[in-house]
Amino acid sequence: MSQEAKNAGQGFELRPGVALCVDLDGTLVKSDTLLDTLLVVARTRPLEVLHLPEWIAQGRAAFKQRLTGLVELNVEHLPYNRPLLEYLKQQHGQGRAIYLATASDAVLANRVASHLGIFAGVLASDGETNLAGENKLAAFRARFGDDFSYIGNARPDVALLAACQAPMVANPNLALRSGLKRNGTAVAASFQDRQPALRSWLKAIRLHQWAKNTLIFVPLMLAHQWHLRMLLAAATAFFSFGMCASATYIVNDLLDLEADRMHPSKRRRPFASGDLSAIWGVAAVCFLLLASLALALALPGLAARSPHSTLLFDSSSFLAWLGLYAASTLVYSLFLKRKLLLDVFVLSGLYTVRILAGSAATGTPVSAWLAGFSVFFFLSLAFVKRFSELESLRERGGSVSTGRGYMVGDLEQLRALGTGSMYASVVVLTLYINNPETNLLYQHPGRLWMVVPVLLLWLSRMWMLASRGQMHDDPVVYAITDKRSLMLGALMATVVWWAL
Repeated sequence: MSQEAKNAGQGFELRPGVALCVDLDGTLVKSDTLLDTLLVVARTRPLEVLHLPEWIAQGRAAFKQRLTGLVELNVEHLPYNRPLLEYLKQQHGQGRAIYLATASDAVLANRVASHLGIFAGVLASDGETNLAGENKLAAFRARFGDDFSYIGNARPDVALLAACQAPMVANPNLALRSGLKRNGTAVAASFQDRQPALRSWLKAIRLHQWAKNTLIFVPLMLAHQWHLRMLLAAATAFFSFGMCASATYIVNDLLDLEADRMHPSKRRRPFASGDLSAIWGVAAVCFLLLASLALALALPGLAARSPHSTLLFDSSSFLAWLGLYAASTLVYSLFLKRKLLLDVFVLSGLYTVRILAGSAATGTPVSAWLAGFSVFFFLSLAFVKRFSELESLRERGGSVSTGRGYMVGDLEQLRALGTGSMYASVVVLTLYINNPETNLLYQHPGRLWMVVPVLLLWLSRMWMLASRGQMHDDPVVYAITDKRSLMLGALMATVVWWAL
């Protein structure tokens, strides 16, 4: 038994002959398998979601049976409570009879039991009886009398824990702790396996990815508009886009639960690992989208009719770009991310959308040069992301990426497409520097040529590291955490300032 489990149990020993019953959802598994199944159905068979009201009307047990029959949840990669599972294996090794007792459908429960191989039997919902609360307690007494111990995690388990011998809990929620305290029920052991909530939420909303939203400031910066009111409008748009982006990241994580759990690093994401509940994830999506919309609606009061803006502010234009971004990421998560090459073009397009949204938020036009550069530059970054994922897959001995349309054999073609896009973006930059219009914005436009070799060095180094499998699969994360990248970025910014 792990030291964590020993400390939780404080060295207690369960009396011989007592059956040990353990709940599944939120207890043995940190997530809710019914919600997990529903999310897999939403991703793989979205039209079936339209039948949910009809199935729910048939009762909980029938609903669970119908939903479980639609997809086969991968039980091997479920987020099991590690200290609890270790304890159960230790008890099984000592010859104790252990039972999986869950309100989940019997088909899923039996698959979990078969995979773990430590259970003497399974008690679960059967399509007619929902085995929860009083129904579960009655089933225990009918089978074990009073000689049973139970491990639970939620409010419906209060009565069972009060009636059993040596009650135990795993990741107990606040409602269960309060109920046990009111009943005066002493817990014999508690098996904790969950990251702190604040850390998990910060990871879920991916604050580091907000670095992409600095693209909103690009039109303003390149037009040399430094006025406070316009900067405030850009900052408001930045936070609006950030909240919208965080909502889409959560949606993507919820829909990608199974694929993430089979990935060596993505399996540690908060929803895939069970550290955050999918229900709270949905609530967070709603809150973030409403907050994003509220900030977007506040923009007209900040930027409308600004005396420094070259365009009249149209309140609907920023909302349109924001809506396009949200819709595109949703379609991407549901469908396009599994389409060969189309996924890469959508990813690169989402970067450009941020620039166009920044233009709309501040009334600053986007030049043809900026548009052309962004198309090729961000397409190269998108190819880097896919290339790095495939390179990591190749190193693990895989051949086909899970949830993607690529194979390891596509590596060289992706490298060619990505490096070609990289150099095309630099060509556009050189043409911009040599353009007569540039003289109107910079006093020393010739100094901008120093940006070219620095940018080439950064992009080439990025592709070299990706080819060696030494780069994070997200180029943005790489760029904001790599010291050399930050130094090269600062150098380019200094050169641009010097050319003003």
